[in-house]
Amino acid sequence: MTQPDGTGFEARARALADLGVTGVQIGWADNNGVLRSRTVPVEGLAAAAVRGVGVTTLFAVFDTRDGIVFDAPGLRTPSGDVRLVPAGLPEDVVAPATRPGLAWTPGRLVAADGTPWHYDQRGVLERQVAAAGEAGLTVRAGYEIEFALYRDDDADPPVPAFTGPVYGPNVLAGLGGFVPRLLADLRDHGVPVGQFHAEYGPAQLELSIGPSDPLTAADRQLLARQTVHTAAAAHGYRASFAPLPSTGSAGNGWHLHTSVARDGVNLLSGGDGPAGLRADGAAWLAGLLRDLPAVAGVTAPSVPSLHRRRPGYFAGAYAFWGVENREAALRMVPATELLGPAHANVELKASDASANPYLALAAVIGAGLGGLADRPPLPDPVQEDPGTWTAARREAAGIAPLPSTPEEQAAALHGNPRITAVLGEEVAAAFRAVRASDAAFADGRPVDEVLAAFRFRY
Repeated sequence: MTQPDGTGFEARARALADLGVTGVQIGWADNNGVLRSRTVPVEGLAAAAVRGVGVTTLFAVFDTRDGIVFDAPGLRTPSGDVRLVPAGLPEDVVAPATRPGLAWTPGRLVAADGTPWHYDQRGVLERQVAAAGEAGLTVRAGYEIEFALYRDDDADPPVPAFTGPVYGPNVLAGLGGFVPRLLADLRDHGVPVGQFHAEYGPAQLELSIGPSDPLTAADRQLLARQTVHTAAAAHGYRASFAPLPSTGSAGNGWHLHTSVARDGVNLLSGGDGPAGLRADGAAWLAGLLRDLPAVAGVTAPSVPSLHRRRPGYFAGAYAFWGVENREAALRMVPATELLGPAHANVELKASDASANPYLALAAVIGAGLGGLADRPPLPDPVQEDPGTWTAARREAAGIAPLPSTPEEQAAALHGNPRITAVLGEEVAAAFRAVRASDAAFADGRPVDEVLAAFRFRY
């Protein structure tokens, strides 16, 4: 990896200062999906781009509640330092949209000498994108982001910012200037929004981010949630991206849509397989389905993720795929004459904000590449809700529930050699440590207490 010389960042810093920016947040997500950042004065941006900002190695083993877990190889003492550097180009430093203050840029963690650090999650995704490229494949990804909006007070449970009707236009109008500001801020931050609406759950909203390459998709996911938090606070609200903010909520998914193409041709459309799948597209989907229990351990890894994973809630409780079946953990969205062949994609329902987006996308790509390599059989799609079936019927159809306890989830993930290889030995060990810490915290506590502890962490 070659470090920049800082020249372009010097010019960007001057332009930001002219806009009234005083500092730049260099942000990343930890192994719990929690946003972390260091802020440098705007005039120090170029120096940070070259030399980075010092941070402790122990961020790799922070748990969701900010506890440090000294239980991963190489991370068992308070000694050690790495450097946080901007991950993108100077133009990727985003100026605040509606008021001067703090700009934002995604970051990466490198070793003290500037070489790649084994625990850097962005590097995990970069390796999978490179592996796809070596196979002649191009992956595109986009997120649907659900969140709950509450009054900014200390009530427990929190007071919803609105109550129905779901998908109602008057809901958005009743939120004052929050919605116009959020959409304008996302536009000005370069985050393309496909749609925005009041969702099904109490006080729940959803926005969809347009597709892009995987690294840009992960970067935009971080920026989008930071933008939501800022807009909410400016209007007296508080946003929760937690998988399940309370037992009375529907739960928030961050549904991950992906497609894969070769030579510009979408492998998920134009074939004679189910829903127009080409042979390689079917193999890609079969790989996702085969590794789904382990993938979900990365894409929806937290204790609240497991509480959200309930049949009948469109949360992907069972390991199966279907065509436009919103109860399916893998929902195939086929091409249509109206939308064209490029529109075909696979939506992963078992995905939420407690996932590190770089690791989540890496796991999905790794599973798909494994499917192309091994060609596992793809079962027929299921167009019903298996949660309404008897256990005997599900067993006969080969449909099993996804893990529902931390122990089951850990066994599924760390017993899968393909997905653990995607993570790498170091990241897998750190990930295991923080998951175990969160599970130990939740063990024996009432569900409401656990959900409250995670409610505003993301």
